[in-house]
Amino acid sequence: MSSSVALHADPEPIVACTIARDVQNFDLLIEDMEAELGEAWGDLSIEDALAFFVQPDADALEFVAIAMDDQDEADLSKVAGVIRAAGEKGIKVIVIAEEVSPIALHQLLKMGAEEFVPYPLPEGALHDAIERLRAPEPEAPVLPDANAQSTPLKADDDREAVILAVHPMAGGTGATTLAVNLAWELSQMDRTKKKKETKTPPRVCLLDFGLQFGSVATYLDLPRRDAVYELLSDTEVMDHEIFSQALVTFDDDLHVLTAPPDMLPLDIVTAEDIERIVEMARRNFDYVVIDMPNTVVQWTETVLHAAHVYFATLELDLRSAQNALRMIKALKSEELPVEKLRYVLNRAPKFTDMSGKSRAKRLAESLDISIELHLPDGGKPVTQACDHGMPLSSAAAKNPLRKEIQKLAKSVHDLNQAEATAN
Repeated sequence: MSSSVALHADPEPIVACTIARDVQNFDLLIEDMEAELGEAWGDLSIEDALAFFVQPDADALEFVAIAMDDQDEADLSKVAGVIRAAGEKGIKVIVIAEEVSPIALHQLLKMGAEEFVPYPLPEGALHDAIERLRAPEPEAPVLPDANAQSTPLKADDDREAVILAVHPMAGGTGATTLAVNLAWELSQMDRTKKKKETKTPPRVCLLDFGLQFGSVATYLDLPRRDAVYELLSDTEVMDHEIFSQALVTFDDDLHVLTAPPDMLPLDIVTAEDIERIVEMARRNFDYVVIDMPNTVVQWTETVLHAAHVYFATLELDLRSAQNALRMIKALKSEELPVEKLRYVLNRAPKFTDMSGKSRAKRLAESLDISIELHLPDGGKPVTQACDHGMPLSSAAAKNPLRKEIQKLAKSVHDLNQAEATAN
């Protein structure tokens, strides 16, 4: 057999390896590696990987795919050692994980792994991860479009932003629509005046903390950057430059931290991570609007304490009422500042809808709350504006929902200006 091989050209160099306790447990990974690389890949055990990295053949490696499951968590140091050794050789790392805790994944990503793909592998996920690894660096000079350009953010570190969080009590209650348009209206507060004044427009930052299904990027037609994932993975080293590189701008007026490109566990970030991000935004902006996920996680308390106002959006239905009741009970049981919640009724009944107004009143009485903001149903123009990636002021300026959010933004801005003048 060796003589027949000698008659052919040299085999392809090995450009990638799988590393696993037993790769046969990851049959889908084997199939995808063969589809992507043909025969130009190999397989190593975790113990053999370190020895292989010091051999000349390892110089041709582009990346390694470390496949692990919950059994490997018992000795995570071995996997961490492989990641460190690969990083020292300039070899990129993809972690293929099945039933591995978010904390363990967070640790591996902080140690130098570039990509994480869940197992069983979603269709095309490994291909996409390999493409991202092979993308030329640096990516920064390649700007997607005019709306997505990164405008240099001046490091002030001397501001004290008003922090406004928006939390849906149920899906579809308009929380992201409110957050996006409130942030945009705040950014335009002093820009529409034609008279020359010494005032400067407020600086506004919109943070999308919906790490899994956050849609702020969709509503403003902005790209989701890998820099966001890198920021979330290691906030301990975050400085002003790293934070500003993760932001994209809409129309040069609104700075946005979008959700990351890939769906991540909500607990991949800790309360300390969220606190660092919010604090960085607070020191450099006049207003920070936070779009929260509709779940309650360990860092929800962090945002609640940081927020000056915590908007809770709900609708005139039983699910919103029950969820709001659960939220109130949870906050009171933990002695958290439930008084910060300001309830927003989305698709509120019209002035002439006496039956609807009566139901809204009964809802407030049953929950023992005051619904301070009634947002009208904006109809199809709202959906169309979101699909087209435009704020309502551009897509439907006369829409009743836009007018109500504009009034809210003006009242927030006027109150903030009055307090600043008094101080």
